[in-house]
Amino acid sequence: MSVQVWTYLLVGITFTLYIGIAIWSRAGSTKEFYVAGGGVSPLANGMATAADWMSAASFISMAGIIAFAGYDGSVYLMGWTGGYVLLALLLAPYLRKFGKFTVPDFIGDRYYSNTARMVAVFCALIVSFTYVAGQMRGVGVVFSRFLQVDINTGVIIGMVIVLFYAVLGGMKGITYTQVAQYCVLIFAFMVPAIFISFQMTGNPVPQLGMGSTLNDGSGTFLMDRLNGLSTELGFAEYTDGTKSVIDVFAITLALMVGTAGLPHVIVRFFTVKRVKDARKSAGLALLLIAILYTTAPAVSVFAKINLIDTVSNKEYSLMPVWFKNWEETGLLSFDDKNKDGIIQYVADKDKNELTVDNDIMVLANPEIANLPAWVIALVAAGGLAAALSTAAGLLLVISASVSHDLIKKVFKPNISEKGELWAARGAATVAVVIAGYFGINPPGFVAAVVALAFGLAAASFFPAIVLGIFYKKMNKEGAIGGMVVGISLMLFYMAKFKLGWLGEIPDKSEWWFGISPEGFGTVAMIVNFIVALVINRFTPEPPENVQEIVENIRIPSGAGEAVDH
Repeated sequence: MSVQVWTYLLVGITFTLYIGIAIWSRAGSTKEFYVAGGGVSPLANGMATAADWMSAASFISMAGIIAFAGYDGSVYLMGWTGGYVLLALLLAPYLRKFGKFTVPDFIGDRYYSNTARMVAVFCALIVSFTYVAGQMRGVGVVFSRFLQVDINTGVIIGMVIVLFYAVLGGMKGITYTQVAQYCVLIFAFMVPAIFISFQMTGNPVPQLGMGSTLNDGSGTFLMDRLNGLSTELGFAEYTDGTKSVIDVFAITLALMVGTAGLPHVIVRFFTVKRVKDARKSAGLALLLIAILYTTAPAVSVFAKINLIDTVSNKEYSLMPVWFKNWEETGLLSFDDKNKDGIIQYVADKDKNELTVDNDIMVLANPEIANLPAWVIALVAAGGLAAALSTAAGLLLVISASVSHDLIKKVFKPNISEKGELWAARGAATVAVVIAGYFGINPPGFVAAVVALAFGLAAASFFPAIVLGIFYKKMNKEGAIGGMVVGISLMLFYMAKFKLGWLGEIPDKSEWWFGISPEGFGTVAMIVNFIVALVINRFTPEPPENVQEIVENIRIPSGAGEAVDH
């Protein structure tokens, strides 16, 4: 069977599975809609958390970024995995014990202030919409390439699927759908990696294959081969970095603390019965995430070598079918500058004739390596599973922020449970439509503002949550001041140095402290901490009952189910 037939088959089976699970596990109460009833097992929650964590950015983009950035791409591995460890050890168990449905709910009640709640809702919406727009666009790209439909049509199909199981099932439906999606995405990522590792090195374990010799009898190590190819084409050695130490540190820390403050992942720890289960599911999720994250560097090496061997200094007319297929998506292009029909892929921008989008490397890798059609189709199904799982989690955060944190807690406290459930579903529907719109009509800065999502979470949520848990005398004035200043500083820096909203983007020599926009969330976070603590010093202490709640959060004992106080 052809790749397209296999893709229709595998995507059809997986989508039917997701919809079936949503119907089976539809939510009948706000508790089921927000936190799956609070009764999810640690294993199921660990798998769902892993799927929620590993978005299209992890499945599709991360290996592609590493393939082209080389050593510098390691900041994403360190930042994202380090962020998960930080979340699992430092935040999740305590947030679970507090017993709230959402991060804005925690901040609003911990800082006894609807103003704090509103600031947190604003942050949650900005972060979530930034992410979900990228997920929907990823869905459109996968559909466009593998199902031969227009990208916009692909986005609409993705919208309908996510809308169905997110709106119908809420967190309960999303949780069990994400368990299935984890199985699909990890299988889809590992199968081609194992195939290609064995094909190139004779070692079926990708992590070991990356450090092995080539399977051609030359005795050359795989990484030495890639370094040689890179320098021949004028690029820096793959294993060398170009970023300064302070920038690597800042980006890694910004990704860590930003990731640890992402609301759609934090909410997953509210779905288990006990604090002990939150710790267990965090540990299980880390192991499940590590399978993909330790494989991604190997996939990036395999993909880069295969790409260079296939296209560099080769005749365009002899390019395989996969090359022409990706050209049609606009994510791969050849500009024959010297009109000789030969593809010049070099570091010199004036001479380079090949433009490759980072995001195609994982999706195109099985095709470049001539793997069987079913493996190529499996990767498409895995990419869709990764994008849809995270999109669903983000949409739930958006709907809960609107229905629970705004309508229920601020504007209409006496709303019935049924009314709140309908409001949540309505908010999710509107959010899907908005996300779909940005997926179809992405602003020119969508790729650029991905870093803003991490920076915004780092600059706002992380200090407020950490101080809220570990410093019982932290008051509302300090928390609100810190969040507002942190967000404002991050927005200003991104607008000036990344998005060009304040005129022409300055040269990187003008970066403050030599830190790139991707890493500036670290500086904004530190400023948030300082502002919060200074304001706290000169304003009244929080009420005694709030201080007692904070004390109780840190007592290592069992806790009841999540409740809506």
